[in-house]
Amino acid sequence: MIRERIEELRRQLEYHNFRYYVENAPEISDFEFDAMMRELQDLERAHPEMADPNSPSVRVGSDITAEFRSVKHRFPMLSLGNTYSPDELHEFIERIEKETGPTEFVCELKFDGTAISLTYEHGRLLRAVTRGDGTQGDDVTANVRTVRTVPLRLRGDDWPDYFEIRGEILMPYASFDKINAEREAAGETLFANPRNAAAGTLKQQASAVVARRGLDCTLYQLAGDDLPFTNHWESLQKAREWGFKISDQMRICRSAEEIDAYIAHWDEARRELPFPTDGVVIKVNDFGVRRQLGFTAKAPKWAVAYKFKAEQALTRLDSVAFQVGRTGAITPVANLEPVLLAGTTVRRATLHNAEQMALLDIRPGDMVYVEKGGEIIPKITGVELSQRPADSRPFEYITVCPECGTPLVKYEGEAKHYCPNQGGCRPQIIGRIIHFIRRKAMDIEGLGEETVELLYENGLVRDVADLYDLQAPQLACLPRLGEKSADNIIRSIRGSVEVPFRRVLFGLGIRFVGETTAKYLAEHFRSLDAVMKATREELTEADEVGGRIADAIIEYFADEKNLAIIRRLRDAGVKFEAEARELASESLAGKSFVISGKFSNHSRDELKELIEIHGGRNLAAVSANVDYIVAGENMGPAKLKKAEKLGVKIISEEDFIAMIGSDEIPAANAAEKRT
Repeated sequence: MIRERIEELRRQLEYHNFRYYVENAPEISDFEFDAMMRELQDLERAHPEMADPNSPSVRVGSDITAEFRSVKHRFPMLSLGNTYSPDELHEFIERIEKETGPTEFVCELKFDGTAISLTYEHGRLLRAVTRGDGTQGDDVTANVRTVRTVPLRLRGDDWPDYFEIRGEILMPYASFDKINAEREAAGETLFANPRNAAAGTLKQQASAVVARRGLDCTLYQLAGDDLPFTNHWESLQKAREWGFKISDQMRICRSAEEIDAYIAHWDEARRELPFPTDGVVIKVNDFGVRRQLGFTAKAPKWAVAYKFKAEQALTRLDSVAFQVGRTGAITPVANLEPVLLAGTTVRRATLHNAEQMALLDIRPGDMVYVEKGGEIIPKITGVELSQRPADSRPFEYITVCPECGTPLVKYEGEAKHYCPNQGGCRPQIIGRIIHFIRRKAMDIEGLGEETVELLYENGLVRDVADLYDLQAPQLACLPRLGEKSADNIIRSIRGSVEVPFRRVLFGLGIRFVGETTAKYLAEHFRSLDAVMKATREELTEADEVGGRIADAIIEYFADEKNLAIIRRLRDAGVKFEAEARELASESLAGKSFVISGKFSNHSRDELKELIEIHGGRNLAAVSANVDYIVAGENMGPAKLKKAEKLGVKIISEEDFIAMIGSDEIPAANAAEKRT
């Protein structure tokens, strides 16, 4: 009886979810839907033996951390060739019809999100994997199960027993605006565009966060060994019947003129869509013709993406302001006469740097062309010289910091100017503190940008180490705070000492050391002391660390002020060492390896993980310190030449596996991509 009720609730919820999210035709109220969902959740909690990973209850997500393992695509996810030119598009059509005769095409909108591959087995969602490098991607199944437009169980009964369907995970504009409003209120960095927001959300480690962000999913391509269809259009119409959200904007076109008309229509009409799109995809409809045309190494010969040109507007440049970043970088920003562009009113645009301004010869009072190519702050792409005032004079770039008056410097090989006064320039100090407390760094909650500025203005914080000296009574008396907020902030600061070393290293704000580079440095050196003692050559042996980054690291630790901050952070208990790694063996102890090329049985990250858990060491560059190069297909010729010159032994993937006596990666230590 209970099992029957659970199954009935699941069927009803799946049906009403489809009616609401896919067909936009709800039959019951939100209250009724929520009541059924609560009943199902209560029954599933009381009877865990009846759990189902594809139950509608998983749509709400979980707070359990879900890390992502790498999965090989059964059918490669190839990219498409791009064109921005009608002439090139016509050449594509003519080339196909010359080989195959008159051809039927399907035109679809090119969605601006993140590509996804969904695998279904026995009519149920089995796996969701990102594109990755086209050969393998990240398993994000737990997160995708929270996306309401992804069916967990298929409708009907005539679907293939095993197949994949590809599409795009999107963030609608409404969801994007809501999230950015929340992030702005919390003092967090805004997402640049819906595409970045969708990709970032899909890589969240708690699916409950994903469930709250309002992602959408539109599907556009089936893949399988024996699909029962003769053409693309037929396959997607059937997929729609199975419960997938398929675009209503698809059209069959039988000539270049019809394709041109479709593109022209959507180049204008896309502004009315509730989601981002950046072009049109043109595909051969007939599967037999597709097989005849085949593929290049990177893309199918039977499809192409026509990209819309970035939207542009003409407006007046009123003035130029200058912003100082946390690293001292000076960014010129144009203050514009307000103009409507891509659905929003634009008042500012980035000018990048002095070189770019000189190249465009931009001057206040000019009428300038502004483009919005997906970024928050649009860019100026040109000047309408015919409207330039007669008394106009070339713009003179500033020579001193607009905040502290320090003479600016320009480093060799860099386009930007910098203020070198790191310890006395207000926006640099505040910027470094804000960077330190970010979620991907120390994750100190309650300290938004405004609160950090408040602490600075009241003399409570001058560097990141000062945070650990704060007391709740000092905060409680400040505007917009109070005892409860103060207690929460102090608790979060104290708790941040548990943040792992790789995030601490990122939080220090060393120039050019981003989140990924900090992770590789932490894995390679295992402690801050080791990073501080490393020579330039030793630093460049870590993945992602080149000469410029190595120089920035050495410069950072040569500054006594930075060393004083580190001593205080160490005294506060901040972690400056990576947690000890549990070794599977010491068979590679004392040996150093470089991984190069592509491999058939393991990803590069998996091989690196195997090296480390068997006591070996990974190096990024070939040098005299390397014992072995594990070489796959397409090994870089420069590495090969240098290895031969130095006499470094080159081994295959199979040789390496034989060295450790295992071809399996322990589950607890498997190399996985993380957000």
